[in-house]
Amino acid sequence: MRNNDGNDGGRAAKPVMRTFKRLKGLRLHDLRLRYQLMILFLLISLLPSIGLGYLVNWTVSRVLERQAVDHTLQLIGKVNQTLDSDMENLQNMTYLIGFDSGIRSFMTGGLESGADLYQLKQYLQRYTTLYPEIAGLLVVGRGGSYVSNELYARTADNLTREDWYKRAVASEGLFTILGQPSQRNLTSHVNYRDDEVVTVVRAVVDPDTERAIGVVLIDLKLWTVSKAARDVKLGRTGYLTVTDQSGGVIYAPDEPYTDSLPPAWFAGGDSGSVTRNVDGRELQLIYATSSFTGWTTAGVFLTRETGYEVRQIHFYVICFLFLVCLSGLTASLRLSRSISRPISQLMAFMRQAESGDLSVRYEGKRGDEVGMLGRSFNHMLVELRRLIRLSERKERQKREAELRSLQDNIKPHFLYNTLDTIHWMARKKGADEVSEMVESLSKLFRIGLSKGSNIIPLTDELEHIRSYLLIQKTRYKGRLVVDIEAGPETEAGGLFVLKLLLQPLVENAIYHGIKARRGPGRISIAVNAEAGALILTVRDDGAGMEPERLGELRCKLAEPLEALERQASERERSGRSYGMLNVQARLRLAFGEAYGIGIGSEAGEGTVVTVRHPLLTEPPAIASDKEQEEET
Repeated sequence: MRNNDGNDGGRAAKPVMRTFKRLKGLRLHDLRLRYQLMILFLLISLLPSIGLGYLVNWTVSRVLERQAVDHTLQLIGKVNQTLDSDMENLQNMTYLIGFDSGIRSFMTGGLESGADLYQLKQYLQRYTTLYPEIAGLLVVGRGGSYVSNELYARTADNLTREDWYKRAVASEGLFTILGQPSQRNLTSHVNYRDDEVVTVVRAVVDPDTERAIGVVLIDLKLWTVSKAARDVKLGRTGYLTVTDQSGGVIYAPDEPYTDSLPPAWFAGGDSGSVTRNVDGRELQLIYATSSFTGWTTAGVFLTRETGYEVRQIHFYVICFLFLVCLSGLTASLRLSRSISRPISQLMAFMRQAESGDLSVRYEGKRGDEVGMLGRSFNHMLVELRRLIRLSERKERQKREAELRSLQDNIKPHFLYNTLDTIHWMARKKGADEVSEMVESLSKLFRIGLSKGSNIIPLTDELEHIRSYLLIQKTRYKGRLVVDIEAGPETEAGGLFVLKLLLQPLVENAIYHGIKARRGPGRISIAVNAEAGALILTVRDDGAGMEPERLGELRCKLAEPLEALERQASERERSGRSYGMLNVQARLRLAFGEAYGIGIGSEAGEGTVVTVRHPLLTEPPAIASDKEQEEET
């Protein structure tokens, strides 16, 4: 059972692997045009939207966070200003009390009567009356005696031994904020708790001895500090708290997130923002330290609450991106369908046209490129049908021409076969000259036919011209001398030339050169391979040409191919000589403008015709203009 299961699993995994390989090798341009357009439209519309949404979220988060920090620091600054103002009032109050002559006399032990003490109490009561924020005011002399309307010692111990007294003396007359009192030998008639007041002290210094003669102590009610920070709300549950230099809490709400704020948390500077994890909750603290009081006012709130507005903006941005994606997807579907659908129709029409049905037509009225393509497709089908009909008509004409050519070729075949028979009969009867003449004429017809091929071996062309010249020499007996010179590379065989290349040129040399002069004439034919080309030269010492006639002939030879063919055709119909123009046209048509005929002549001296022919070691594809026909 395990083996069967394993085999089934392997067979099931193979199609999955094949599908994965196909998908892995799939490229974008292999998909249908509709899907390519959809992907393109989605990339164009969605990627910028997603990038914009991310940028907006990132920017808004940073801006809101910076604004929250700045706003909280502004609130903290206002609270610190209020606290500094209150402490400055207390500082001024200690200076005024310390400068009073009665207070200074009391501190040095100069006032001992009850009336004087009563006056001092009345004097101190003025401050507590004008400033209800003061919970208690105490003046202590250097001998331990004190005067106050609200505070008194719990025991008979000397107050100069108290820690707050020693700290005031150590400050050498500077105003000192002690914070909330702890374990001091003082109490009040109202019985304020230590956590309900804040204590400040200042030692009064004798300017002559520069020694402390007493200390002024003021207890400030805590609600004065709390009223500045109590009404400040940070977020939904955030709050402000005030701590002294040692981290002791000056003010905190009833249910704070943390009972203490260590000074190490605020070691980054006089103001800033830090994040701390307390009891599993992440708190953000934005703080600022007063340079006057040394107190640190901190805004405390949960980090998740600070991102509430940011999350709202994120939600709106995500909703916007969802709508953009949805609309972009819908638009891409519709747009890609509107573009790909007519193209699919054109593809279907083309498949029908491929199958042979050329009657299909694109009926769309679109004015865009697809409509232009459809109308071009219709025009192409019309032209294709016209060309097919034209091709059919030409094919019929070609078959008819081939039939006529076959009928015409039957005559030369029959003729050179008959001449061959006459040749053997003449040789049998001993008529050698007649036999040689008939043999040359038979070779002339046979090589001229060449089984319908336009390109023949060079040896056959030379054999053809020798047969032709043998006939002409017999005709012009005693008046024609012929020299044929061929280089060893040309006589060895293996080179091919255009058929009937030399015969029209030799014929011109005989009829327009040798025949027009008095006495016998000479025709020289030379064949050589030079610089990658085959050079064939036909030279005669006949009558030659006048310069005007030579220039006219050169102009005709230099004309374009169409003009050459037209002139050769006109001369053929008129019965005039057209051999040289015909050879030039055939060379240009077969091998291009680089090859052709050059001519030079002088009146009374003769004419030289030079043919530049490509050096062919095998017959090219253009060598035959029709299939070989069987000899009859």
